[in-house]
Amino acid sequence: MSQRTFAADEHLPRVPLPTLEDSCARLLEWCAPLLTADEIATTEAAVADLLRAGGPGRTLHAALAEYDATPGVGSWLDLFWPSRYLGRRDRIALNANFFFLFRDDTPLATSTAAGQVQRAAGIIAAAVAYKAALDAEEVPPATQRGQLLTMWQNKYLFSETRIPGAEQDSVRVPYSAEWPGPSQARHIVVFFRGSMFRLDVIGTDGAPYSLDDLADGLSAVLKAGARSARTDSAVGHLTTKARAEWAESRQALRAEPANVAALDTIETALFCLCLEDFAPRDELQACDQLLHGDSANRWFDKAVSFIVLGDGQAGINIEHCGLDGTTILSFVDSLLERSAAEHAASSGAKAQGLPSVEPIEFVLDAAQRGDIAAAGADFARYVAENATTTVTFENFGTARAKQLGVSPDAFAQLSYQLAHRRSKGLTGATYESIATRQYRNGRTEAMRVVTPEMVAFVDAMQDPAVDAGSRVAAAQRAATAHVVRAKQCQAGDAPEQHLWELEWIQRRRGVELGVEAPIALYESPGWTIMRDDYLSTSSAPSVNIRYFGFGSTSPKCIGIAYVLLPDRWNLYLATPRSVASEMHAFADHLRTAVADLEALLAGA
Repeated sequence: MSQRTFAADEHLPRVPLPTLEDSCARLLEWCAPLLTADEIATTEAAVADLLRAGGPGRTLHAALAEYDATPGVGSWLDLFWPSRYLGRRDRIALNANFFFLFRDDTPLATSTAAGQVQRAAGIIAAAVAYKAALDAEEVPPATQRGQLLTMWQNKYLFSETRIPGAEQDSVRVPYSAEWPGPSQARHIVVFFRGSMFRLDVIGTDGAPYSLDDLADGLSAVLKAGARSARTDSAVGHLTTKARAEWAESRQALRAEPANVAALDTIETALFCLCLEDFAPRDELQACDQLLHGDSANRWFDKAVSFIVLGDGQAGINIEHCGLDGTTILSFVDSLLERSAAEHAASSGAKAQGLPSVEPIEFVLDAAQRGDIAAAGADFARYVAENATTTVTFENFGTARAKQLGVSPDAFAQLSYQLAHRRSKGLTGATYESIATRQYRNGRTEAMRVVTPEMVAFVDAMQDPAVDAGSRVAAAQRAATAHVVRAKQCQAGDAPEQHLWELEWIQRRRGVELGVEAPIALYESPGWTIMRDDYLSTSSAPSVNIRYFGFGSTSPKCIGIAYVLLPDRWNLYLATPRSVASEMHAFADHLRTAVADLEALLAGA
């Protein structure tokens, strides 16, 4: 097989389309631990109605199977992902975008001076070198345990921008019919104190600027943006609005030709670079800045935004519609694991003098200024209603979990469930993201963590009458069941996204297909309770990052983003401030749950 970046994609196996019977059976199995007997009975009746001959389920599934067999379609999920991500109507800032906080001791970081400008110049040089390799299809296809993985998301790393829409968003992106091949853009957008600047990072002959040239360009940005922009002129605030509202604001901006040009500069830029004018007091504040920061200094619709804080600490904020964590981890690892000079040399960077630095300016009337100021104030209030914390285990990681004879991810999930029961007195719906990039156009699958074995384990730990041997056996059964379910998800044998796509098909084509009446399944306790998350979890195992994070997904949910490595385990937790006390209680109980589970398994 060719080692060209995208060569393997057309040869990868397709995501298997489950049968309707299998997905319904798994739904009943997966939701049962969370339901009462009456709720199970109601859900079983709804499933029976979905499965009946000539019923809505049969019609919708047949339409999905027909789509899956259509020439040119890579996966039956090809319309699901735009519906899921681009169809959401709330704000994506804090709600959907995610971040990584880089380590400060990587080869890229240590090859530059500790200052902000030098660190930022190194990141630009590394990213531009990666783009050059990607354009030439010289980035080797990713593999997992010897299995090739899809690389299509890498096409979304540069110049991708989400465009707000009244009913569904769209994406402006290279490698598309509207924009064939890789992006030919030579510039990035740099933010500082609410002002935006176009900075050329590639010369007119296609050679990237040298590290010194980039540093000079960034210094020019800092000088030009020394005075903070007026709040009502920082158009980035608008990207925090609910999507339909932002679409309306964007349309109003485009009535002015100068604004069309400004938006074009931003939307075609290779990526954003956000320079902050302060040093965070601790890692938590650094993480919070990467998650949301000051929205005057962000363009949340941009696929990739690097953020460099005043002391040189750095990270990345990602718009999620076309990019998942595994793709970004590979990208970030490629950037951070080589020195800035190595990246510059590999890309053919050369001294060309001061790069072009131009302010990006909008022409705004009073109503638009009021709109921008209101959006900024509203987002600031929203951020204030978000609570976060970090939890670190410096002496526990995957190596210790394996010593104890347990899958590291299973150990983590057992710990989360035990801590959740101890802090809230209940077991609640829990989501975990499982990567499925071994399939053509594969992204992720939705795993539901709460199994009967998991509930039995937590029950055993909480019952003082249960002896240690029985608790160990319960933990081992729960860990085994967790691994089995994770492998089911990796194999595409999971119910949620299949049944969810049937619901989307009804929304998109219900009239055409004659399926207009409400479907009982989607109002049933099994469907609604299983998906009403108390915990939303996702893992990012990279030695080059300190923290990974995202916002909460519901008014009661704790978002759990974790970096679980051989020698350490860092978590970033987020939840609405109204339930912040429950998050902090969970964090405290997690520390004791990990210690208790480790001691239990060590004594087995």
